[in-house]
Amino acid sequence: MLRQIIHEFLLSQGNISAERLADPSVRMTDLGLDSLGVVEMLFEVEDRYGIHVDDVMQFQNMTLNEVVANMEQIVRQKHGGNIPDMVAVEKAPG
Repeated sequence: MLRQIIHEFLLSQGNISAERLADPSVRMTDLGLDSLGVVEMLFEVEDRYGIHVDDVMQFQNMTLNEVVANMEQIVRQKHGGNIPDMVAVEKAPG
């Protein structure tokens, strides 16, 4: 589910093609995602799982697989080893 959230964000907000995301070893920087894009991507996960990431800049040079694995670890730590159902996030119109 985390991978899906990240993929959906990158496809919609990052203007990145699905073909580029098919390679899990692609780095965030190779996708053209700047530091603000990385922060916004992580906020999406934070909002849906009720977590907080202290050092968001660590993710900027990670591969897609590393980002997913690290976010999963943070979610599990916050929720007693589990990945709970995600919370639906209401988006403001516009």
